[in-house]
Amino acid sequence: MKEMSDRFSFPKSKIKVLLLENIHPRAAQQFEQGGFSLETLPSSLSEADLTERLSDVHILGIRSKTQITAKALEKAEKLMSIGAFCIGTNQIDLEECRLKGVPVFNAPFSNTRSVAEMILGEIVMLARQLGDRSREVHQGTWKKVSQGCYEVRGKTLGIVGYGHIGSQVSVLAESFGMRVIYHDIVTKMPMGNSRQMRNLQEVLEVSDFVTLHVPETPQTKKMIGESQLKMMKKGSYLLNASRGTVVCLDSLTQALKSGYLAGAAVDVYPEEPQGQTNDFKTAIQGLSNVVLTPHIGGSTEEAQENIGLEVSGALLKFVNNGSSYGSVNFPSVDLPVLEGSHRILNVHKNVPGVLKNINGILSDLGANIQGQYLATDPEIGYLIVDLDTKVSDQVKERLRALPTSLRTRVLY
Repeated sequence: MKEMSDRFSFPKSKIKVLLLENIHPRAAQQFEQGGFSLETLPSSLSEADLTERLSDVHILGIRSKTQITAKALEKAEKLMSIGAFCIGTNQIDLEECRLKGVPVFNAPFSNTRSVAEMILGEIVMLARQLGDRSREVHQGTWKKVSQGCYEVRGKTLGIVGYGHIGSQVSVLAESFGMRVIYHDIVTKMPMGNSRQMRNLQEVLEVSDFVTLHVPETPQTKKMIGESQLKMMKKGSYLLNASRGTVVCLDSLTQALKSGYLAGAAVDVYPEEPQGQTNDFKTAIQGLSNVVLTPHIGGSTEEAQENIGLEVSGALLKFVNNGSSYGSVNFPSVDLPVLEGSHRILNVHKNVPGVLKNINGILSDLGANIQGQYLATDPEIGYLIVDLDTKVSDQVKERLRALPTSLRTRVLY
């Protein structure tokens, strides 16, 4: 059987890959070894710059800062796929990508351990006021106190969002001897001895520590505001390493200044710099027993390497054989390569009669179909057809001409 690089119909060296925001070198290495044309940039791009750059880019890799808007995609006629080298995809207009036939892949698992470990470290820091003591000693102050400092053993941790990260936090917290409760919008199997609560209020009212691990959605925007903070126990702590829009920082600042909350740890903010800076400002700065970090929950060498390999692997698989498995905005299709055939990929509007028209083309041209698979969502369909090599070009052109087709290409 020929190697995939030998089977590929479009020269790999002409497929341009653009990686932004200091994506881990292992991702770049994957594309270089595949023979792609690679460019890397250390920072994100503005909407205007990105719009121009995407006119000749086939594969785009970003992290959390780059905003993929409908405007940025206007000239992206060659764009095949986008890789979000992070967990979240709220920075990407997924609907616009779907309608352009561009699947988006992310890394839902690779940095979960890094975030979970940071949360447990911050819980101990807050319980012992370690941030304040460290700063004081750096400044020459010796303030040895035990008042207001506690062990975390026996305390209750409330987890809001029991997904990949929240469930790992749960396991680690129990090893510290903490009692774990959680709330999620769907029923989730509890890990260890943790217990799911009926609603957010039940979690807030009884928890000594509350940690947030939810995506950014209209439902989670400012889900922790003044009224929710008042539901929390006096002297409790709030941690947010999810999204900056989830917590109203002005309300949190007031709860801390008044002494109602004993401390907080914040890793994400409503507005974050596009790159390194020395003048970042936020309402919550300068308060005692508040741990502030610059969105580094998943920023470990292990996590970034794993993310680089996971997302680049998904992108390469899509480019090489059309697999959309793991895409966050595309019907999932994953078929093995068939020897002696040409593979045609077709993304089309999911409307009545489209499959009849496609099969009519295949029949009219006498195509010998060796494999065919269609997956749909309410808006689009994704079709993979393996057929004999004699009529593949004709099939591609006929499919491309259909008014329902969004994107068609012969893979090999």
